[in-house]
Amino acid sequence: MVAAVVGEGPVWAGYSYRRPYAAQTYANRERIDVLEIVADHFFSAGRDGLRELDLLAEHFILLPHGLDLSLGSADGLNESYLLRFAEIVRRSRAPWWSEHVAFTRAAGVSIGHLAPLPFTREALDVLASNLARARRVIGDIPCLLENIAAPLELAGAEMDEANFLAALVERTGCGLLLDVENLHANALNFGFDVERYLDALPAHAVVQLHLAGGDWNGATYVDSHARAVHEAVWRLTDHVCARFPVRAIVVERDEQLPPFDELLAEIERARTIARGAVACR
Repeated sequence: MVAAVVGEGPVWAGYSYRRPYAAQTYANRERIDVLEIVADHFFSAGRDGLRELDLLAEHFILLPHGLDLSLGSADGLNESYLLRFAEIVRRSRAPWWSEHVAFTRAAGVSIGHLAPLPFTREALDVLASNLARARRVIGDIPCLLENIAAPLELAGAEMDEANFLAALVERTGCGLLLDVENLHANALNFGFDVERYLDALPAHAVVQLHLAGGDWNGATYVDSHARAVHEAVWRLTDHVCARFPVRAIVVERDEQLPPFDELLAEIERARTIARGAVACR
């Protein structure tokens, strides 16, 4: 059961908060169960940004999401980033926080994007060690780790991604943020069986989902977050919700922001899928 990670509760649907939508977000509070906030967006916002965060926390359930904690870095965590991230998590009154199974720094240098890990026991050791350090600083708030859309498959893997995630959950007790769009993208680009991937995941640990839409660039599918959620991703979401006791679904859009009504429609569709799955269990 998902309660093993975050406790019992209702199914929430919402979106990854973007400031251009602020007024519409408050005006539609009754249609948005939860907001995911990118913690990095508040780091350099000063007092105004912290006031904005406090106001959001008064009106919404907030789920802080990190982009640059770099849990897979062999040289450890950036302590300055970790301290700022921890402050946002605590200030958000969050039921959980999330980051990526990836690294964004190497030898102290930022590489500017989420890079995949080699799925090896050594990489698992590094990730578990860094996660333990993050938890000591952030405190007793559950954490979820997210699968990324990988630009390539690394050589030398000792297991596939799904089994790596399963080993990570067993080792650390963390939960999973299953990015359905990323899973869809990787399956298209690398040709693996989505059903076998899902079979390998520990059901009790799948807590949250991400949904987004991408683009084809020639023969490669790119997770651009610039499109509406594709029908294939909706179908996969329906399947995932039927298999796992999901607690929250978050729609992401980073580029080509649509009219807010279109985003609200996607949130409502996600809510309907999740609660329909609960009713059928």
